[in-house]
Amino acid sequence: MSKKLKLELSDKMYEDALKIIPGAIAGIRRPYNFVPGEYPIYFDHAKGGRVTDVDGNEYIDMLCAYGPIIIGHREEEIDNAVIEQMQNKGFCFSLTQPIQNTLAEKLIELIPSAEMAVFVKTGSDATSVAIRVARASTGRLKVMRCGYHGWHDWCVEVKGGVPQKLWEDTHEFHYNDLEGLEDLLKAHGDDTAAIIITPVGHPLAEKVEMPKPGFLEGVRALADKYGIVLVFDEIRSGFRYDLGGAQKLFGVTPDLSVFGKAMANGYPIGAVVGKEEHMKVLADKVFLSSTFFPNSLEQVAALKTIEILERDNILEKIKQKGEVFGARLEKIVKNVPYDVEVSGIPLMPFITFNRDKDGLYKKLRPGFYTELIRRGVFLQPFHHGYVAYRHTDEDIQYAADMVEESFRELKKYI
Repeated sequence: MSKKLKLELSDKMYEDALKIIPGAIAGIRRPYNFVPGEYPIYFDHAKGGRVTDVDGNEYIDMLCAYGPIIIGHREEEIDNAVIEQMQNKGFCFSLTQPIQNTLAEKLIELIPSAEMAVFVKTGSDATSVAIRVARASTGRLKVMRCGYHGWHDWCVEVKGGVPQKLWEDTHEFHYNDLEGLEDLLKAHGDDTAAIIITPVGHPLAEKVEMPKPGFLEGVRALADKYGIVLVFDEIRSGFRYDLGGAQKLFGVTPDLSVFGKAMANGYPIGAVVGKEEHMKVLADKVFLSSTFFPNSLEQVAALKTIEILERDNILEKIKQKGEVFGARLEKIVKNVPYDVEVSGIPLMPFITFNRDKDGLYKKLRPGFYTELIRRGVFLQPFHHGYVAYRHTDEDIQYAADMVEESFRELKKYI
């Protein structure tokens, strides 16, 4: 029988924050994105594959900061490289440090679409730079999008405070719906600058999708047909599905790509890479500048992370862990008397409750994730999880066991 977690300090901090910070916490980390009253609101510290909240509850962290933690929390080799840079060279200057060149060369070596590279801080920065580049390179206006691409005006899904003129030229199509994209291009193709798509489908609260045979190839062909810049948003898939991105795994090369999250194991960096014919507009036609974009600490962390991923064959080991976890989940779900799906195996596992006409899923989903968090497994009801290298075999086994236990407890929520 599970017991409700003690969350008094977390709750108190949240109440205090509401008085001084709008909403207390930004965006997707707010309590309503979990199970209010059951999940912690503040973490205190983490190490490896585990995280501890301010009330002292420890969890197996299978959300991994929404993706950046690919190796583990507080990786000493990465942190020590950053500390050395900080102490011996510094990191914030009026001019750029040479490590920028080294990192750009490494990305060009690894990523099929990369002939040139620029660095930013966040995924939203990167996708917005890519769209600006595509518009400047083509002289066109419209954008066809598939997936979540950040909070900037052209793509933000909550339109509060954003004039319609800033997003009305962005049109949405659905993952694995090539016909839907083709219909949009029949209407707007000659004025479309970019098609931006996540090569792995991961819509909010929906199952993770892999591309159907021919889908990404079809998107590439349509971009070529209409002279459109194809952008792969690899913020989540990059440096996780392959060191060259999902584009290398699937064998479809876009014109531009954006990377972030797992690239530096938690340090804030994003990258836009792509073909020289498009990237060169950043030299004269497109303005890109920030006080903090050239800071070297994140670049040091990225180089060291990539070095470890290559040296220790990390991605293959993560995949093996994810396959073990996924096989257990699929076996468990077969014996569950509810309409539940497992997707995203092996790298981005997600347990989703399908909508039913009676709305039972609205009770089952929070019930399941309540039971899971009480058992010390940190996953998110509306977002897929991740597998990190520092998740031990015991962590994976325990998490799967707790998934099974949590399903058994769902009878009391109906």
